[in-house]
Amino acid sequence: MNVRNCRSCGRLFNYVAGAPLCPVCRDKLEEKFQIVKEYIRDNPGVGMQQVSEECDVEMSVIQQWLREERLEVTENSAIYLNCESCGQPIRSGRFCDKCKTGMMNGFRQAMGGNNPAPAQPAKPDRDNPRMRFL
Repeated sequence: MNVRNCRSCGRLFNYVAGAPLCPVCRDKLEEKFQIVKEYIRDNPGVGMQQVSEECDVEMSVIQQWLREERLEVTENSAIYLNCESCGQPIRSGRFCDKCKTGMMNGFRQAMGGNNPAPAQPAKPDRDNPRMRFL
């Protein structure tokens, strides 16, 4: 059993996976997520600072939700992120579509380049001049 203290409130809880938050704090965070999601949907073009102030959520938490692709902003929104590879503005996630495609192609090449050479079929033992015992 893995017991930890909640990062938010300090209570002990049985940690399974994910962020080290107790179930109560995790539920509160999920409620705030729903509030932020509705606020962004109802107010297109709003900035991250305003969302943070109106919904009482830290900007770092909103950025985390955007990076995790739980939130996505509209094209004309003042909220944006930068691709971690090339720096282009993106709506959610960590990488732009161009960089994602490049990484996928690189992974495919790496996986394809390490394939062992095809095995040649074994010759029948009859052709082998060694002695065999029954």
